[in-house]
Amino acid sequence: MSGPRTEIPPGTPRLNVVLIEPEIPQNTGSVGRLCMATGSALHLVKPLGFSIDAQALKRAGLDYWEHLQVHIHESSDDFFTSLSPDARIHLVETRAGQTLYDVSYQSGDYVIFGKETTGLADWILDRHAEALIRIPMYDARVRSLNLSNAVSIAVYEAIRQIERLGPRP
Repeated sequence: MSGPRTEIPPGTPRLNVVLIEPEIPQNTGSVGRLCMATGSALHLVKPLGFSIDAQALKRAGLDYWEHLQVHIHESSDDFFTSLSPDARIHLVETRAGQTLYDVSYQSGDYVIFGKETTGLADWILDRHAEALIRIPMYDARVRSLNLSNAVSIAVYEAIRQIERLGPRP
């Protein structure tokens, strides 16, 4: 699907999508494509469960990767200490109380996701408890959504607010 394109200044990410210790290359590839489509930057936090060298990317069909704004961080601690004090973060976690619809988003916000098998580390959840959000799920038998699906939902809700509603008071 496609629609009208909304241009943003070159080099200015609409959002910052952060994958902490992603394990599945196909999910990361899908998220990279989403970031390209939405003008968002992708942050990958090591350790990664796959290689991002040129040959591996080519094999995965990620021929757009060279055009993607990608930032590699050596560890979760390095990532969080690299943020400016006024950075706005939203950590997507199934155990959060508020939903992604309960918060307001602004251009440049960081939307952060944990690894596919275990989510975000407890120390991250504890340190940033006020920034936790979840995607509502309506059947208790479902523990979580696929990472790339969850990123898509969160990114497009943020963009919907940024472009249509503006920040909430």
